[in-house]
Amino acid sequence: MQYPKIPLAQSILTICKKKNIQHIVISPGSRNAPLTIGFASDPFFKCFSIADERCAAFFGLGLAQQLKQPVALVCTSGSALLNYYPAVAEAFYSQIPLVVISADRPTSKIDIGDGQTIRQANVYNNHILFNANLSEDASVANDFLINQAINKAITNQGPVHINAPFEEPLYDVVDELVVNPSINQTNLNIAVDAVNFEELDSKWTFAKKKLVLIGVQDANVLSDAVLNYLASDSSVVVMTEVTSNAKNKNFIGSIDSLITTFSEEQFKLLQPDVLITLGGMVVSKRIKKFLRTYKPQEHWHIDPLRAYDTFGALTKHIKITPDKFFNRISKRNVVSKYQQTILSIYADLRNKQRKFTLTAPYSDLKVFEAVATYMPDNVLLHVSNSSAIRYAQLFDYPQNVAVYCNRGTSGIDGCTSTAIGAAVLSNKKSVLITGDVSFLYDSNALWNNYTPNNFKIIVLNNGGGGIFRILPGHQETEVFNTYFETQHKLTAQHLAQMYGYQYTTCSELADLDKLKAFFESETKQIIEIFTPTTVNDKVLKEYFKIS
Repeated sequence: MQYPKIPLAQSILTICKKKNIQHIVISPGSRNAPLTIGFASDPFFKCFSIADERCAAFFGLGLAQQLKQPVALVCTSGSALLNYYPAVAEAFYSQIPLVVISADRPTSKIDIGDGQTIRQANVYNNHILFNANLSEDASVANDFLINQAINKAITNQGPVHINAPFEEPLYDVVDELVVNPSINQTNLNIAVDAVNFEELDSKWTFAKKKLVLIGVQDANVLSDAVLNYLASDSSVVVMTEVTSNAKNKNFIGSIDSLITTFSEEQFKLLQPDVLITLGGMVVSKRIKKFLRTYKPQEHWHIDPLRAYDTFGALTKHIKITPDKFFNRISKRNVVSKYQQTILSIYADLRNKQRKFTLTAPYSDLKVFEAVATYMPDNVLLHVSNSSAIRYAQLFDYPQNVAVYCNRGTSGIDGCTSTAIGAAVLSNKKSVLITGDVSFLYDSNALWNNYTPNNFKIIVLNNGGGGIFRILPGHQETEVFNTYFETQHKLTAQHLAQMYGYQYTTCSELADLDKLKAFFESETKQIIEIFTPTTVNDKVLKEYFKIS
């Protein structure tokens, strides 16, 4: 086996290997040649070559999302690592471990007019867990920084940056390693604050209105025993987002469907004494507005690592896993009609909304109803941001469908790349639901040699950014149509042909039956569903008027 001649490159490779970082996404370049040669030559590493750096980073994000372990991104010097930044920010807020390894010019070459050279040290400073700015030679100090960076990615679940300067020649190889870097073991036992369960027990037990709100989290984070306990406690209302991957018939799975038309009296009925939040970011603007207006007496966020004061009411960050927390809390019952009252209102609204949807005209709403109807079990489902994730919140999916969305920064920039990266490591059929603008924006995601044959894309093409017709401020003007909605007449047809996807279209209600065959097939496929631009927002607004 051949190794790069440069000792610093050898140190990085050796430490990554001993830290069991196996998946490496490489963006082709020259300055990172020592790392590329080392990673690609060693059969321990599983390497992926993705030319577009922005796509590469989101692809790596998708890998790490499924692995729950760090994935390394390797790029050349200059603007290459800047193109990683959107995915780095997403990883930071979504708590996904990425190890960015950027090759750099030697310090003496920076800011003297040398080609492909920028100030790379600390470039991600606002959205990074650790910066390892290495010197040019292999050293104990460098080994320490590399260890620290990787350990931080593992323990704190987020992105880190290792910046490695290499001097030419870059392509020389040797048959044996000349370094033996020291390895600092990762301490996976995160220090947790002492929790006074007696105090919490008292507040939890005697509160008659307890609201549990679950944001983005992986499937199976909460055990069936905990889910069943929460569903059976009459004083507990559980609200879930589609990305929470927590399902139970007694949970409110479509928050906006419930509270959009609430009266003052109903908001006061829902206002909790104790609010517990789990998981990551929450999509629903309406629940945020409600909790900021009708604040709980207590707000506890349960997470070993981070807590956000999203509602301006956070009283306690409990640094423990949700399962451990609920297993420690007493299960004494308090007399309450909280759950019964809210679920009764919810059931009545859902029945009315289903009747409306059944007879609604062809629109985005009808498309998402059909997608939920035809969706098979045991699917890995990714949803792009903007209007797609908001429509996805309105419908129920089979029990074993795991739903993901890049909600850390809520951008449309890497949704397709992330979905493909996740699909590579999943043994499930993988589906992406995306809007036309998001799909076109990230179309280079299709430019790779790794997409599995059972990966499928549903593109909702309503001729532009339909989200802006839903938001306040919509006016039918040239400025709106051009600069907000970005109207267009593009399709996915030629992209599908170029990248080897089977291509199907739908343009009316009867065509939605094609979704059945689409889900059943084992072929890489894009189904593009054209919906009426000027009808979609009207149908959705009527849906939300139901009370």
